[in-house]
Amino acid sequence: MATPSETLQEPPAARRQRRLRALAIVPAYNEQDCIGTVLEEIRAAEPDLHVVVVNDASGDGTAAIAARAGTTVLNLPFNVGIGGTVQTGYQYALEHGFELAIQVDGDGQHDPREIARLLEPLLEGGADMVVGTRFAAGGGYYRGTRLRRVGIHIFAAIVSLLVRARVTDTTSGFRAVNRKAIALFAADYPHDYPEVEATVLAVRHGLRMIEVPVQMRVRETGSSSITALRSVYYMIKVLLALFIGLFRRYPTPLEEP
Repeated sequence: MATPSETLQEPPAARRQRRLRALAIVPAYNEQDCIGTVLEEIRAAEPDLHVVVVNDASGDGTAAIAARAGTTVLNLPFNVGIGGTVQTGYQYALEHGFELAIQVDGDGQHDPREIARLLEPLLEGGADMVVGTRFAAGGGYYRGTRLRRVGIHIFAAIVSLLVRARVTDTTSGFRAVNRKAIALFAADYPHDYPEVEATVLAVRHGLRMIEVPVQMRVRETGSSSITALRSVYYMIKVLLALFIGLFRRYPTPLEEP
């Protein structure tokens, strides 16, 4: 507990965060080799955050390791994919009264030391959703395959056109949201490969979205589920979903009671 003098010396954003309940949502599927480190890093960087690991029916020790770390673990009875796993986290945030939520992948690619940078615009009231971008000035990440880089640029161009604002990193899952966005994503969240569609969904519902540059890391254990063949499927599927979304009505989110 900070003393009054220590609190006065804190920046305004830090003092505001003390009055808001924030949740880190960590989706995880077969991440036993790195989930423990991820949770340790979150605790070290943001000790006031409550953390929930949403275990997507992993077949390894992911859930047991998370539980031993003292983390709340939600065990899904069968594998639902990243979209359903993240939505479960948002439903937990909504039902338990959290005012802020931060998505942090369980594979170690997101650096918890960057969480404060994502939260700052929310705490200042300047955004409803903040996305960590690897591709703006100050951000960074490994280059990846040529096919993946092409896909990322295509998505960024199309989403920028749809939301009428420049978006550089539509595939980033490192994002933070306020209560209004929590309510939206708890009720309606894309499945399969959700990040691109979720960005459009949020903006079409009238939420304010901004990007902030972050440094991301290369996965150290396991392997990405997006192979070269699945990358092609990913691009076709998401582009089709975005096209269908052009004809979808997006009502304004209900105000919080």
